[in-house]
Amino acid sequence: MSTVATKDDGGGGRPPEDTPGRRLSIRSVLIWVAVAAVGAVAWTVLALARGETVSALWVLFAALCSYAIAYRFYARFITRKVLGADDRRATPAERLHNGVDFDVTDRRVLFGHHFAAIAGAGPLVGPVLAAQMGYLPGTIWIVVGVIFAGAVQDLTVLFFSMRRNGKSLGQMVREEIGIVGGVAALIAVFAIMIIILAVLALIVVNALAESPWGVFSIALTIPIALFMGFYLRTIRPGRVLEATALGVALLLLAIVGGGWIQDTGLGDALTLSKEWLVLALVVYGFVASVLPVWMLLTPRDYLSTFMKIGVIVLLAISLLIARPVLQAEAITDFAREGTGPVFAGSLFPFVFITIACGALSGFHALISSGTTPKMVAKEGQVRLIGYGGMLMESFVAISALIAACVIDQGLYFAMNSPAGATGGTVESAAAFVQNFGFDTTAQDLAAAAAAVQEPSLISRTGGAPTLAVGISQIFSDAFGGGLQAFWYHFAIMFEALFILTAVDAGTRVGRFMLQDTIGNVWPKFGDLSWRPGNVIASAVVVGLWGSVLYIGVTDPLGGVNQLFPLFGIANQLLAAIALTLVTVLLIKHGKLRYAWVTGVPLVWDLVVTMTASYQKVLSDNPAIGYFAQASRYRDAQDAGELLAPAQDQAQMDQVVFNSTLNGVLQAFFALLVLVVVVNAAVVITRAIQAGGSLPTTEEPATPSELVEPAGLWATAEEKRAIAEHEGLVGAGSGGRHGDRAGDGGRP
Repeated sequence: MSTVATKDDGGGGRPPEDTPGRRLSIRSVLIWVAVAAVGAVAWTVLALARGETVSALWVLFAALCSYAIAYRFYARFITRKVLGADDRRATPAERLHNGVDFDVTDRRVLFGHHFAAIAGAGPLVGPVLAAQMGYLPGTIWIVVGVIFAGAVQDLTVLFFSMRRNGKSLGQMVREEIGIVGGVAALIAVFAIMIIILAVLALIVVNALAESPWGVFSIALTIPIALFMGFYLRTIRPGRVLEATALGVALLLLAIVGGGWIQDTGLGDALTLSKEWLVLALVVYGFVASVLPVWMLLTPRDYLSTFMKIGVIVLLAISLLIARPVLQAEAITDFAREGTGPVFAGSLFPFVFITIACGALSGFHALISSGTTPKMVAKEGQVRLIGYGGMLMESFVAISALIAACVIDQGLYFAMNSPAGATGGTVESAAAFVQNFGFDTTAQDLAAAAAAVQEPSLISRTGGAPTLAVGISQIFSDAFGGGLQAFWYHFAIMFEALFILTAVDAGTRVGRFMLQDTIGNVWPKFGDLSWRPGNVIASAVVVGLWGSVLYIGVTDPLGGVNQLFPLFGIANQLLAAIALTLVTVLLIKHGKLRYAWVTGVPLVWDLVVTMTASYQKVLSDNPAIGYFAQASRYRDAQDAGELLAPAQDQAQMDQVVFNSTLNGVLQAFFALLVLVVVVNAAVVITRAIQAGGSLPTTEEPATPSELVEPAGLWATAEEKRAIAEHEGLVGAGSGGRHGDRAGDGGRP
């Protein structure tokens, strides 16, 4: 068996605890001291600057320097010391390879697939909405939260699921914590996932409705992905760079083509209503779930990632060129008073649940325990894919926050406040924002809409249009050319593509979860290779989230306004379940001394989510509490009144029903999480009493016959080991054939 000894990634051919310690060179020390110094200066400026102009570059530098230090040192510590990743062990992708769900995947393709799957609406929409509180609270939570909570969760869940043949989060809780906590977790995870998928799809619907350009471009990513899948599988196996070049070129043509067809007859046919888009997304989600993962899901997500990362990198470059100034305050009065027009509630806890995916997202635990662990080639790659993928998403959130904070703040509040508050016209909206002290005029609002060739930007809630305006302004300032309208529509399409990839991967994860759950009583249904089970489970999952999506699309109060708070809290309640599981597993594996790594973010997450749940369920403020909102509309009905924006009694009934349902779901989710946490505390107590460890369901170690790099780029030592391995295979000495020159052996 050939192995790879990595230089400093902890992902080589020996277990991390056996890897000799290596001191940093003088050059490396100087580089990291410089990175730390730049980051420290940036954070100091952001923390202390008041009443003066602040460049957006300080936010950018603070985030990038923090990410670099965290990945180099903290992620390496977790991978090596806390988890003990060992590349001598075969992963389930190698042991159970079937070409459908278990499929050894190039680390670069898998990084792209994983990032595309986890990066949904949260990092785009949440920071934009949270900008109401100012730039400082959001920046701190996005960066600190991802380093010590979000990326830690993704990394540890991915690792422990990989060690258990890629079992789902709920199934692992059931097996490791117990029946009661496991059943509660299975119900909570599945129900929360349905809500999350519905909200992700809702953002896509709002972005693509009446937009033939976006519909055309995104629709073409499906045949392009199918072509890439077959290209890598049958036409030119393993030629990742070739497939990537072809896919990116075709994607760019699809984007340009969308602009060409929007004024043609085909453009009219692709101008779809929200209801038709709901049907289209449901059909797509079903097809993506039942097809083999290599055929559509992996290449499409990999392709989408190039656009996602490309736009974010371009945005970072544009920020360096344009050097925009933050228009938002560091901390606004809305953060102190909790009376903001975008969403009601105080800074704590609502800024933390509004910025969901950019800092900590339970949805990621579903991907990290669903599709991704079934495709990891070597254990050492979990650092790149799990921790690195989440850092990339956090950078997306920082970019979104910057985009929202550099535009005129009067325009920001006019776009993100509901129509009932702004009046829906530029005149009434200008008067509305002037009450908050902004000097934005009706002419300013009309000019902003004309610049992006939109009839109106008033009350374009949901965050996506605001982000598109910010991106278009930054790109136009950086590159000139009077192309703000082009950049705006490009950004709208980018956002929809960004989010849609999370919907297809999430649907597949939901299918895994449902099959795992039913498989406890009907083993045949739990067989992931049984086609009828795949089809039935996929249909159930898309039917459920499609129903919630339709409710959101037709909600009189606006689906985003009603569902996004539920989405944010439920998402981080799901993260609490995931962090509870990995904390239990660390202790059961005899690593009590490292339990703080996941235990500290778990405690913080529970404090935030339980406080937010309490307020959303029991607050007597109709702007915050779901039941209070339902009572307000019910009382109006009893008095024969009609409350805006409801236009008739049927819509009044709909508001009452939806608000009541949201309140019930919120309380139900919080109760289920508490059941899981209490059962986990019992298991932890037993483990400590037993001497610090308990048996687990981890699969026994099996020697690996693969040789793969651990990081994004192969080190010199890894290249030598790969060459040695391929030489042995070529000489007929056994092992598996390496199908990619210079990049590792494959089954």
